[in-house]
Amino acid sequence: MTIQELHQLFLNSSGICTDTRKITKNCLFFSLSGDNFNGNTFADQALTNGAKYAIVDQEEYKTNSNTILVKNSLETLQKLANYHRRHLGLKIISLTGSNGKTTTKELINTVLAKKYNTIATVGNLNNHIGVPLTLLSMNKDTEIGIVEMGANHQKEIAFLCKIAEPDYGYITNFGKAHLEGFGGVDGIIKGKSELYDYLIENNKTIFYNTDDEIQKNKLKHYQKTICFTSTESECENHIKLIEVNPFVNYSFNNTKVESKLIGSYNFTNLCAATTIGKHFSIENIDIKTAIENYIPNNNRSQIIENGSNKIILDAYNANPSSMEVALDNLNKLSDKTKIAILGDMFELGKDAEIEHQNIADLCSKFNLNKVFLIGNHFNNISTSDSKIIKFQTLESFEENFIPFKNSTILIKGSRGMALERILKLLK
Repeated sequence: MTIQELHQLFLNSSGICTDTRKITKNCLFFSLSGDNFNGNTFADQALTNGAKYAIVDQEEYKTNSNTILVKNSLETLQKLANYHRRHLGLKIISLTGSNGKTTTKELINTVLAKKYNTIATVGNLNNHIGVPLTLLSMNKDTEIGIVEMGANHQKEIAFLCKIAEPDYGYITNFGKAHLEGFGGVDGIIKGKSELYDYLIENNKTIFYNTDDEIQKNKLKHYQKTICFTSTESECENHIKLIEVNPFVNYSFNNTKVESKLIGSYNFTNLCAATTIGKHFSIENIDIKTAIENYIPNNNRSQIIENGSNKIILDAYNANPSSMEVALDNLNKLSDKTKIAILGDMFELGKDAEIEHQNIADLCSKFNLNKVFLIGNHFNNISTSDSKIIKFQTLESFEENFIPFKNSTILIKGSRGMALERILKLLK
């Protein structure tokens, strides 16, 4: 079966499904396999549950006329997504970066939805499976697609660009995330820059922050750029930071915006969404309204009032760069009692020991009342600072937990630490 023929079946279906627990009637089931499971074994179950067709890549599982045999189910899904993207011919904005890409994606979508019919990546489904599924969730009514791209190795962003074929792109930053997979900071810059490389090669438009010297130098000879800045007047989008206390307030074009995002690190994310909104002719008042109504969730920069305590829940993920700015933000708050509960940062490879030590040393320098470090990596750091207390596991932290009062508490760690579990202790 050709991709064109499969695409026609897709257009007449209720959509794509890869999980038999989430089958919708008349969907196309793709039997994707992983290290510990064979998706082909679920094909019959998918058809029984209501799927119209099941796509398999092992001949013994082609059991009837509603089972379609292909060479590779995942590659077929990716080719179908690219064909569908071309079929729709809509504008695609792609973004990547070490920190803040999901929040920025949601802000961009919130702003553009004021005028356009948009579809954006759900959650962080931003990999070689998530990007195709995002593209295949778009339809003839979709005017702009916002596609988040994640990676932890070289060539992954370049591969995702071949599937999504973006018309516009933005990189949030180059931070210390996935150091192990990328092979260090230079590898991160090279890997994330694959988005800009694709856009430049195909003469597409790039949004960028001129306050970021890496981006500024990389794009200085490319003409199809739209920049923003908080410092340089020659850039077409000058956006001014008013204050962070603890929420980010800023202004553009004589319009003041009072966001519900905390930390100066979110200012750049807000600048990007504002700039992209302006480019797509969103009215200033609509940008303001969209931003001010956006409330972060999913354990990202959430403010939770809990009795006498104020909790900054930023436990979705962590790396050295994002940990540093979160701690810096906590340090700058005027609150009387400030506590940090930090979990291990993963995927740092040979840099794990020094990066965890750096975070502990930073905590010692900052004006914090107590710091709790949780996890194997943090447990191995050395410190003589009495305000820093180490726990090898979350369970040992819970066993020794003493309730806080009248405190501002930052909770941050890598996804695998799942530090949001601490919330139940603070109730």
